[in-house]
Amino acid sequence: MAPIDLKFRDGELGGHRFAEPGLLRQALTHRSAGVPHNERLEFLGDSIVNLLIAELLFQRWPKADEGALTRARAELVREASLALIARQLELGARLTMGPGEMKSGGHRRDSILADALEAVVAAIYLDAGFDTCRTTVVPWFEELLAALPVGKPGKDAKTRLQEWLQARQRPLPLYELVSESGDDHAKIFHVSCTIIDPTLHAQGEGSSRRNAEQAAAVALIEKLDITK
Repeated sequence: MAPIDLKFRDGELGGHRFAEPGLLRQALTHRSAGVPHNERLEFLGDSIVNLLIAELLFQRWPKADEGALTRARAELVREASLALIARQLELGARLTMGPGEMKSGGHRRDSILADALEAVVAAIYLDAGFDTCRTTVVPWFEELLAALPVGKPGKDAKTRLQEWLQARQRPLPLYELVSESGDDHAKIFHVSCTIIDPTLHAQGEGSSRRNAEQAAAVALIEKLDITK
């Protein structure tokens, strides 16, 4: 998954320049760094993300039933998905944290990254309103949305990749642990996913080996352009 183009000047993130840069600073401040921190923004951002994704799916999948829409939304807003987007946005490098949390690798932890992403969404909403928030944030989810099988979002990326290969009588993917980083309680796993017909390779990372394998499978699905 290609990194999202970002300008890291103060008061600008993901294509949005803040009229109130203090909102962005607060969104990127973990509670370990003191107040004002991002927990209230995270609370608001959680609801906004759910609304944005519900609206997006409702518009993009006109024939999907309620169950399919609900499963798709759950897949797109789960912690691992939000953390993946946060890493694309390189939010970890911009987080303000207490020294203990930083030393323990908190800036790489899925839960903290996902919370920060929700806080940033809320900050954009408060700074510029819902329409600007939608215009800025929805593109962050486009690649994850494209990786979902339209109308059938109940299966995870590894399962979809395996079934796609099996349906074509091709060898199954090989997942390999590339590296681990971070302290024991805040490890980040880097995993590769390789297939040989066609020959393709992708990598993913996550707070567990399973999450990293899922991220690698998502990246490979995007290379295969599996959209159904």
